[in-house]
Amino acid sequence: MLRSACVAAALLSAAPALADPFSFVALGDMPYGAPKKVWPRYEVLIDRINAAAPALVVHVGDTKSGSTECDDGMLDQQLAYLNSFAAPTLYSPGDNEWTDCHRKKAGRFDPLERLARIRATYFNAPETSFGQTRVAVTSQAGKGYPENARLMHEGVMFVTAHVVGSNNNFEIRDPAAVAEFFARDKATTKWLDQSFDAAKDAEALVLAIHADMFEFDYRPGKESWLRHSGFLNFGPMLQAKAVEFGKPVLLIFGDSHVHRVFRPFPKTAPNVTALEVFGADDMHAVEVFVDPARPAPFGFRPLLNAD
Repeated sequence: MLRSACVAAALLSAAPALADPFSFVALGDMPYGAPKKVWPRYEVLIDRINAAAPALVVHVGDTKSGSTECDDGMLDQQLAYLNSFAAPTLYSPGDNEWTDCHRKKAGRFDPLERLARIRATYFNAPETSFGQTRVAVTSQAGKGYPENARLMHEGVMFVTAHVVGSNNNFEIRDPAAVAEFFARDKATTKWLDQSFDAAKDAEALVLAIHADMFEFDYRPGKESWLRHSGFLNFGPMLQAKAVEFGKPVLLIFGDSHVHRVFRPFPKTAPNVTALEVFGADDMHAVEVFVDPARPAPFGFRPLLNAD
């Protein structure tokens, strides 16, 4: 009897500890509008998020509207906001921070110069998160893409990948944009591949990008979203790696400013759930509850701005 008890105790001690449930907050496409009007509302939302005490915050990009200037002061202020979240924070750039900065209302900046500045200032410590509480991340900085990052939390792999709206900057009228797109698309698709491989022992994976690869005329099973040339490599890689992974995958994105939760690939990759965050005038966030031990580990609740 004593021997049996000792064997049982040894087996229990050797078993992996179950990951604890936790929550994180996702948001993006904000703050949009004139600073004096919208920044106070954004600060109220940040305070509410901090009061919720999530384990992580994920901002999927577009920290400003496409009609506000892309000057240094604007970018610096949005960096300060990212660092005002109490929890460790992950951020993936959106198109309004750089690809759309050539617009007249945005100041007619060179998009590639703006991207270089974001990388130099936002990601000057590429192995750490944003936020008041910093944690270590693994990034693709060695390849020139520090914005692509990942970390493991309670058995769940969190990954950011730099995939943006405006067709992922694949602007055929602009040779410089085309060259940038091909280099980044190759690196980011490789990053996605490597991140799924790194998550082989994880219970689930959360992927954050900016772009809405689907739009609202997308029909699951038809894969009609592949007409968007800027996603022709990343999208199929996501499907293939999700199938290979075989465990729950949550894709978080913004870009279209309509909060929704849906299954983008119910037939080809039914383990993928997509979450589009609020955005623009709807300055709210989404609290995601995660129980890694459950077959369906993700639950969702709007975190509404009280202002």
